[in-house]
Amino acid sequence: MALVKRTNVQFGGILLSLAGWILSCVTTYVPVWKNLNLELNELENWTMGLWQTCVVQEEGPMQCKDFDSFLALSSELKISRILMCLSNGSGLVGLLLSTLGLECVRIGKEIQPQKNRLLLFGGIMLWTSGLSALIPVSWVAYDTVQQFWDETIPDIVPRWEFGEALFMGWFGGFFLILGGSILTSLYCFARADHAPVYYTTTPQHEKCLHLDSKYPDLTI
Repeated sequence: MALVKRTNVQFGGILLSLAGWILSCVTTYVPVWKNLNLELNELENWTMGLWQTCVVQEEGPMQCKDFDSFLALSSELKISRILMCLSNGSGLVGLLLSTLGLECVRIGKEIQPQKNRLLLFGGIMLWTSGLSALIPVSWVAYDTVQQFWDETIPDIVPRWEFGEALFMGWFGGFFLILGGSILTSLYCFARADHAPVYYTTTPQHEKCLHLDSKYPDLTI
């Protein structure tokens, strides 16, 4: 019964991590990190992501333009690109390691301690992936708020607002951290379950053992 519960918890951690990793990947590439609505032209909306800016017109298709150069980007976008790519890569590695460490996977079943270590390393990688996703998303959100309430900018100048990708990134990061924490904690419980138990003999038991060795035909 305990093994079934443990397996269910492992599956829960993997599913949470998988959902977080998918959200993190989508967040990285969709151009909706920021939204800009022009009051002078309400039929035209601008969006911006880590790789390109797009304009959405009510009576036309979305038109996007990639950023010209990585070096020409602001430090905010540069670091956000690096961290989101790091989040996607470490999340993928964490999912692979955690899957190999599941007890229901037959690969390496005869070496359970090594499988538990894979589960631990996978959980750490997933936790790192979630943290790497939360940092750039929160940084962009903070910078957007600062610019929105900047009193030095005239009121007639349009302000960028939160895009849908920021919320996907927050959910993805929290799911990755939660799933990684669950898988990492399972390693600690597994060590506690397999901890060696030592028995000590009382003087009465020692006396019985001495009699048994001295009189092997004696039945107590």
